[in-house]
Amino acid sequence: MAKTLSNMLPLGTLAPDFFLLNPVTGHYESLSELKLKSDIATVIMFISNHCPFVKLIKTKISEIAHVYQKQNIKFIALCSNDIEKYPEDSPENMAQDVKDFNYPFSYLFDETQEVAKAYQAACTPDFYIFDHNLQCIYRGQFDDARPGNGIEPTGKDLTQALDCVLTHQPISQNQKPSLGCNIKWKSPEIECV
Repeated sequence: MAKTLSNMLPLGTLAPDFFLLNPVTGHYESLSELKLKSDIATVIMFISNHCPFVKLIKTKISEIAHVYQKQNIKFIALCSNDIEKYPEDSPENMAQDVKDFNYPFSYLFDETQEVAKAYQAACTPDFYIFDHNLQCIYRGQFDDARPGNGIEPTGKDLTQALDCVLTHQPISQNQKPSLGCNIKWKSPEIECV
């Protein structure tokens, strides 16, 4: 597994909109839809099914989303990996992950990878929090847990930022980048002239 740090999208960046397939419902969803974004904060995360960094925290991601969505914070997950090379990340397997881990949020398929590029996503997992105006107020790691380091996942970094939002406190700008597997980009097509 190639360890890759997140690119740390500049704070204040407006969340790019998207229109992506939800494999569970078979419908397309967009960020601009009122049901996906929150008037308080919206968490957007790039995850995948097969990545060991994500596998380590899937249960805790679901637990945290269940808690904070009750406080009107929305969560959205996206998978942008090349499914031809990584079939474990197919829409069918994404839908199974939603069921297996009881995800209370939409898990959308970024087939063209354009959304990952728009967010400057680099790895799985990659986390972002956007405020009520959809401006980036946090980007970085979930917590310090990594495969093999013996640290139990808690979601400490993400939840501290969310707690600041809920209590109207400033979020520290000293944010640690996420670390995970690189997004599995499609090979560029060769054009013949």
